[in-house]
Amino acid sequence: MGEYDQLAEAIIEKIGGKDNVSYASHCITRLRLNLKNPSLANKDGIQEIDGVIGTLDSGGQLQIIIGQHVPKVYRDFVAKTEIETRAAIPENLDDQPKEKLTPKVIGNNILGYLSGSLIQIIPILTAAGMFKATLTVIAPGMLNLVSDESDLYILMDFIYNAGFYFFPIYVGYAAANKIGVTPVLGMFMGGILIAPKLIEIADAGTPFTVYGIPMMVNNYSSTVVPILLSVWIMSYVEGFFKKVMPDAFSTIFTPFFTIAIMVPVSLCALAPLGAFIGSSVISPALLGLGSVAGFLAVAVIGALWQYIVLTGMHHVLIVAAISIMMEQGSEGVVMVGANCASIATFGIAFGAFLVLKNKQEKALSLGYFVSGIIGGITEPAMYGLGIRYGKPFIALSIGGFLGGLYAGLTGVQYYVFGATNFLSILGFVGGGSTNLINGIIASVIAFGSAAAATVIIMRPKTQQIIETAKVQTL
Repeated sequence: MGEYDQLAEAIIEKIGGKDNVSYASHCITRLRLNLKNPSLANKDGIQEIDGVIGTLDSGGQLQIIIGQHVPKVYRDFVAKTEIETRAAIPENLDDQPKEKLTPKVIGNNILGYLSGSLIQIIPILTAAGMFKATLTVIAPGMLNLVSDESDLYILMDFIYNAGFYFFPIYVGYAAANKIGVTPVLGMFMGGILIAPKLIEIADAGTPFTVYGIPMMVNNYSSTVVPILLSVWIMSYVEGFFKKVMPDAFSTIFTPFFTIAIMVPVSLCALAPLGAFIGSSVISPALLGLGSVAGFLAVAVIGALWQYIVLTGMHHVLIVAAISIMMEQGSEGVVMVGANCASIATFGIAFGAFLVLKNKQEKALSLGYFVSGIIGGITEPAMYGLGIRYGKPFIALSIGGFLGGLYAGLTGVQYYVFGATNFLSILGFVGGGSTNLINGIIASVIAFGSAAAATVIIMRPKTQQIIETAKVQTL
């Protein structure tokens, strides 16, 4: 057995065997499992496996934090469990025990749907964002290496635009893949929302009907919520036809009837509702947070972001940030604060490396720092330092808050989704030199203050002062 093969085998044993897995996926660092019986999983045993950083329950999933080599572990895991990478529509739906709908269950289901859909499109966001960042750097506004009429400029520009214009198609596939709809039908529904003729009608404001039903014409390119709602309802429509349609006709008529029903449901109801939620609820809420709380909003996000990530609630904020970035071209609260928080996480790893005396702990801290600053992975520092020692969390909040405070005061904006390592500063380049410089300064403040706070908090002399104070108080 290879290293990843052994790790997959050990995980399968601790989660209750391969028959306990109903669905498996992965993101950048985590193996995400939906288990038939979660109580069979030995979480303490999983965390003791060599190669596992930690575990987390979020959105109804058991998330096993592994690191950047999680795709290789996932590959061997899927091979050993012999499960499909796409959730299947369960047979005998009426015989399945239904979980009681409580606010917690509903919340977990929503978070699970959002996270399971959005994590699949992160490579698109990252690739498109890096093309945009590179283009901005080499364009006339900065290094002036290429003209805005050159083939290279035009090429990189439309590559970036392709990443965001066709967003409903990408999200349609990912959402369908998450909840068991035939993936290409999810893509098809996304394609319908951005069909050239529909966009032409929307841009002209021409009245239009679907089967005689009036629809509110909108341009759904670069949107997120309309397709998420549409695929969610499609799961029930397709599931119904898969159940009742005779096998001889299912191949042709199940997709046909599914789309035939979903077209009016989506175009006349769900897509307009999703557009309203995105443009009139989510975006104004986040923009309102920035306008009401001002620079403090960025500072608070910077201080709390990593803890929000641990709960899984960050996906809601990311959807809001994406919506704003699609509409306005930049976002200045969530992504700016999140970047400061990530940089601060690298800072606590570096600070721990400086202050810890044990050679093994020192080496581990350096590894956490390298995996963060180079690989863009924060989980090793969060679990290996924050959860293990506790006190680095204080330093993390200090660094994220101070970095976010400076960014908020100077009005820093984030323009592209891209790298999560030291190259994350490229997200600031779209706003010109001033925005880039202030973004870099905010990142340096987050890193430096988190590292310094870690050294102060974790040094033995500080511990002695704290213990002495406690004794004197008693």
